[in-house]
Amino acid sequence: MTRVLIVDDHAVVRAGLKLLLDAEEDLEAVGEAGSAREGIFEARSLKPDVILLDVVMPDQSGLEIVPQLLHETPEAKVLVLSMQDEPSYVRQAFEAGASGYVLKEAADAELVAAIREVAQGGRYVNPELGVRLVAAESEERRRAEADPLSDREREVLRLLALGHTNQEIAKQLYISVRTAETHRAHIMQKLHLSSRAELVRYALDQGLLEE
Repeated sequence: MTRVLIVDDHAVVRAGLKLLLDAEEDLEAVGEAGSAREGIFEARSLKPDVILLDVVMPDQSGLEIVPQLLHETPEAKVLVLSMQDEPSYVRQAFEAGASGYVLKEAADAELVAAIREVAQGGRYVNPELGVRLVAAESEERRRAEADPLSDREREVLRLLALGHTNQEIAKQLYISVRTAETHRAHIMQKLHLSSRAELVRYALDQGLLEE
């Protein structure tokens, strides 16, 4: 029997989920919580197999408490159930330690299947969201390859191209001189540049000196 804890701030949603789970022979709703804080307390007390977790709650984001939930119940699996259909939320959920992500608009059968999947040690993401997540990650990789510099490195590059010293850059960006020097070294390495003249040429080509 898979024991499930429901963490959602809407009582009607919790009641509906409880009915759905209790109708299945191998699933049991062992508890519920209406806030992140209450969810942590119930997880610690009940030691469920799966924690069905909403993202948006009044006191704290569900994604923020995933690590704490897993700390309290290391054997539990967290399945995020959310209205948020942006790939960024899915990525954050998995990075936090969740085992699955299901949309609240999903059919009952999909939710039940997702619970069973994560309970058995698998991972689950809504198929449509999974496709969008892969596409978003591919786009990010493409952008990174086209422009390998971080926003801060671009700031440093622009100031270097304008003729500022490491000391002046450190003062303007409120960083240490050592950090400014490190940024400069990383920029030269990432762009395969060997002189200030090449650095200035790159900055001109990127339009960084037109601001």
